[in-house]
Amino acid sequence: HRQRMTSSMSIQQQQLLLQMISLIKLAVVVLLISIVRVESFTHNQHVHPTICKRQIAGGKQNTSSYLLRSVCSSSRQDLPDYGKTSIDIDQHSIESKNENKWRRRDLFGQSLIEQTKQEMAENIEFQETAKKLADIGLQGMSKEERIRRRRALDSLGVPSFPEFLTHKLNVEDDSSNHDNDSDNKSNIHMSLWRSNTQVLQLNVGLFCNQACGHCHVESSPLRKETMSQEIAAQCLVLLQNTPSVTTLDITGGAPEMQECFRYIVSMARDLRPDLDIIDRCNLTVLQEPAQEDLIDFLVQNKVHVIASLPCYSANNVDKQRGNGVFDRSISALLALNEAGYGKPDTGLILDLVYNPLGAFLPPPQQNLELKYKQVLQEDFGIVFNSLFTMTNMPVKRFADFLYKRGELKDYMDLLVRNFNPTTIDNLMCKNTISIGYDGKIYDCDFNQQLGYAIGGSMMSEGHHHEGGKTVFDIRSLNDLKCDVIQNDNHCFGCTAGMGSS
Repeated sequence: HRQRMTSSMSIQQQQLLLQMISLIKLAVVVLLISIVRVESFTHNQHVHPTICKRQIAGGKQNTSSYLLRSVCSSSRQDLPDYGKTSIDIDQHSIESKNENKWRRRDLFGQSLIEQTKQEMAENIEFQETAKKLADIGLQGMSKEERIRRRRALDSLGVPSFPEFLTHKLNVEDDSSNHDNDSDNKSNIHMSLWRSNTQVLQLNVGLFCNQACGHCHVESSPLRKETMSQEIAAQCLVLLQNTPSVTTLDITGGAPEMQECFRYIVSMARDLRPDLDIIDRCNLTVLQEPAQEDLIDFLVQNKVHVIASLPCYSANNVDKQRGNGVFDRSISALLALNEAGYGKPDTGLILDLVYNPLGAFLPPPQQNLELKYKQVLQEDFGIVFNSLFTMTNMPVKRFADFLYKRGELKDYMDLLVRNFNPTTIDNLMCKNTISIGYDGKIYDCDFNQQLGYAIGGSMMSEGHHHEGGKTVFDIRSLNDLKCDVIQNDNHCFGCTAGMGSS
């Protein structure tokens, strides 16, 4: 038939016919593909197989029916993941391939407390300290520490700190002022004198999710002491009544885990918009449950974060602060950076603190800061403002660490040999008032941990330090200006090298 038709057609008509046949074939192919796709979708929406059978029943088994039967006879096992995608497409997101692997969002909401308790239970030194605390109490342990330090200094032929300070500074004064009156020289520097209070430091509680080996506060998850609302409110009254205060330094334990922390920060910011409010942060607290909004709170109140990071290597940090703390700290620092901390023009200050792992002085602060910034930026993408190096004080856990290793005498000798007269003007006891969770008032955080309250009786051999003023005994922090600064043999730590203030 085609031959008869084509024989009577012109060549042009034949070409047109062939083009039409090709178009018809193409249309059929497209139709078949569409049918296959529809049937595949219907099959995976649990349509009963008889529907497919009816669609091909009675027809000749051509190409299209064969393809349809192949689709209908396939099982859902051939498409194991089809249908798993949620229809809530507004919740779909794509994770950025540039996400820093150290960011570890999975750590947020995961508590460190139980791990810390387990590590404490397995640590013989922690268990010995806990037993001693139960036997002789905090006062007894402080007295024992003091006697050990004094014996170490006696064996070195070193006098008491006030005598040592007077002698050293008078020698300095002699060498530069030969014409000074001898009577003035004999009385100069006999004691430290307090200026107007510029820094109010609050230790709001001893509970902490970590139990660091160097901690001079003996904080841990086992400590339950915390500042009451009444004492916190009185501290704010003293802040309001002391306009010379420019810095509110909040510490602990982990201060953020104390009930009064956010109350103090919020009220202080309302009272003094210009105040530098410092949060002494251990970083891992940012990941504790119920602290998910902590970074937002800190940003909202323009809180200055000073964070502990004793090294830029995992081994050293974990050795001092607990297993996995380094990874958690790096993740927390990245989260703070994301919020703007440590970055230019944000007004959000992020500083780090370094303290030595053992019985040695810190490296020069400026050089170490450059090294920290280089390593943290290159290895983790972290930025921060400044690094502070702190000499380890021979008190509490670190003092016990030195004594058990037989290094206490050598460490006290190190501190004495490296006495630096330029540290005197910047000693925290001269411009800082430190208030404990119980409302007692101290010259510094170290005196606080030893129980040396302002206005209390001076400790002597065989006697405890007793008494002292509380926040309810004064109207302004500058009421304490005439009270003598109490010092003892642990104070060599604040005057060695670049100091610990």
